[in-house]
Amino acid sequence: MSSPQAAVTVPAERRRFSREWIVAQLIRRAMLIVMLLVIAFFSYRSLRFSSPENLQTILIAAAPFALIALGQTLVILTGGIDLSVGSVIAVAAMTGASVAKAYPGQVWMTLLSAMLVGLLAGCINGFLVSRIDVPPFIATLGMLTAGSGVAYVIGGGAPVNGLPAEFGKIANTTVFGLQIPVIVMIVGIVALGIIMRRTSYGMRVYAVGGNRVAAEIAGVNARNTLFSVYAISGLLAGLSGVMLASRVISGPPNLGQGYELDAIAAVVIGGASLMGGRGTVWGTALGLLLIQTLNNGLDLLLVPAYWQDVIKGVLIVAAVAVDVWSTKRRT
Repeated sequence: MSSPQAAVTVPAERRRFSREWIVAQLIRRAMLIVMLLVIAFFSYRSLRFSSPENLQTILIAAAPFALIALGQTLVILTGGIDLSVGSVIAVAAMTGASVAKAYPGQVWMTLLSAMLVGLLAGCINGFLVSRIDVPPFIATLGMLTAGSGVAYVIGGGAPVNGLPAEFGKIANTTVFGLQIPVIVMIVGIVALGIIMRRTSYGMRVYAVGGNRVAAEIAGVNARNTLFSVYAISGLLAGLSGVMLASRVISGPPNLGQGYELDAIAAVVIGGASLMGGRGTVWGTALGLLLIQTLNNGLDLLLVPAYWQDVIKGVLIVAAVAVDVWSTKRRT
């Protein structure tokens, strides 16, 4: 005669491996499965794709995008959006290039000036959103337009060229076989991932995005939290801008144009909800690597750029559709 404990355990095991359980697990890990399928497909179609050199190329291309995607993750987790990061990249790049040209050899001044410009832009966005209650879309759209103009003003409508060799070392120096931007990307992902999972600050960000009213009742200062995520987003965009400019040893005023869309795409594909309160840094990293892997693999297969945009667009819509469908299933 079976014991009551056994009678309870068997149905539980059946539920665990039921059709519903399997479907739920597949949905939860959909992007990881897609990533593995994409890698397998490109590895089959091109021997060059799976080479160590090409892997490093993917990481180098992903590094500047990773910084703005991380900042965008924090903003989206609060239910907002930052459309200004592309223009902030341009302003920071132009500022850093101008400082590098005026003060050759002072690399720290170049980095500091670019990051401060990005931080200032982020603080303006944060002030408008958190203190004046301007909708994030409008506030950051205004910064997008203004920043684009400021970038051209700094260079007088032309790129900043004739930069010292030290400026190029910011992004092109290799340490332990990895370029500095790749190291910064890895450190940023790990550090922010731990912060969001293990600290009270991460809990406050999720709380504000999930239900701002309930978070404020619980004692969370929603205004300060909102201000901080936009400030961090601007700071990371400034750092990304100076690294991008260092890679080409120039300060183009149109640098970063359209990058905000790729950053948002990485966050959404990584499983974050545009309504806020749900998403992870690790998901964003996976979404970013998926986009860069697609770009790299399609380039190797000589797929035209316009078809690459079509594929990325379909992927974004599919990711959002899966998110909405899985949310409905849970509720």
